[in-house]
Amino acid sequence: MGYVKTAILMAAMTALFMGIGYLLAGSGGMVFALLAAAAMNAFAWWNSDKMVLRMHNAQPVGGHDPVGLVRMVADLADNAGLPMPQVYLIDTPQPNAFATGRNPDNAAVAVTTGLVRSLSREELAGVIAHELAHIRNHDTAIMTVTATFAGAITMLANFALFFGGRRDQGPGLLGTLALMFLAPMAAGIVQMAISRTREYAADKAGAEICGHPLWLASALERIQSAASRIDNDVAERNPGTAHMFIINPLHAHARDSLFATHPSTANRVAALRQMSAGMPGAGREAPRQARRNRPPSGPWG
Repeated sequence: MGYVKTAILMAAMTALFMGIGYLLAGSGGMVFALLAAAAMNAFAWWNSDKMVLRMHNAQPVGGHDPVGLVRMVADLADNAGLPMPQVYLIDTPQPNAFATGRNPDNAAVAVTTGLVRSLSREELAGVIAHELAHIRNHDTAIMTVTATFAGAITMLANFALFFGGRRDQGPGLLGTLALMFLAPMAAGIVQMAISRTREYAADKAGAEICGHPLWLASALERIQSAASRIDNDVAERNPGTAHMFIINPLHAHARDSLFATHPSTANRVAALRQMSAGMPGAGREAPRQARRNRPPSGPWG
C-alpha cells in the first residue's frame, strides 16, 4: 500500500508542475514544464549521492574504523540481500543518519559522529538496517525526485510573479499571487506525505533486517531526544535535505501532522513495539549505554 500511495502522490506532484506550466504559457508551457522536470530529475537522480554527501561534508570511512562500522554495514547489507554500499561519516555532534544513491548498486550510508558516540551497538545496527531498507526500497531515488519537483515548482511559481500576470490568457494578478503561495505549499505537502509514508515502511523493513524491532525503537527515542537539543548547522543551511535523515535534524516539533517531514517518533516507536510483540525472539531491548570505541565481536553486538 505504501508504494501505491507514493505513486499517487508522485502523480499529483507531476500534475501540479504541468498545471503551473499550462497557466503560465498554455499547452506549450505544460509540455515545456514536463520536459524541464524530466531533465532536472534525470540530473538529480544520477548525481544525488555526490551532491548530498558533498553538501554535508561527508567523509568515507577508511582503514581507521575502531567501532567496526564498515563491518556492521557489510553484515547487515548481506542480511538484506544488498550489495555493499559506501560508508561515510559526517562530523557533527547531532546523532543522525541518512542513505542516498540512485539504486542499490550505487548507494551510500552516512552516519554522524554523534550517532556513533551516543548509541549502543544494537541501536546503531537498528539505524543502519533502517537506512539499508531505504536503499532496498529505492526510497533514495524517490525522495531525490520529489525534492527536485518541489524545488522546480517553487521556481515556476516565482517565475509566474514576473510573467504570469502580464498575459491576457494567464491567471491574472490575483491568480498569480495565489499561485506563488499555494503551489509551493502544495508541493511541500506532497513531498512530506511521501517522506512519511516511506519512513514507516523503512522502519518495518529495517526491523526485519536486523531482527530486533526494539533496537530501532530505542535508537529512534535516543536520536529524537538528542536531535531536539543539538544543532546540525549544515542541515539547517540545507533544509531541503531534512527529509532524508532518520529523524528531522531541524528541531521541528515531533507531531504527525500534514506539514511534518517525518512521522511522529512516538508513533514509529509504538509501531515497532507492536511489531516486536509478534516476532518470536525479537523482544530483547537494546542496551541504553553506548559502548564507545569497542571493536565488534559480531555483526549485531
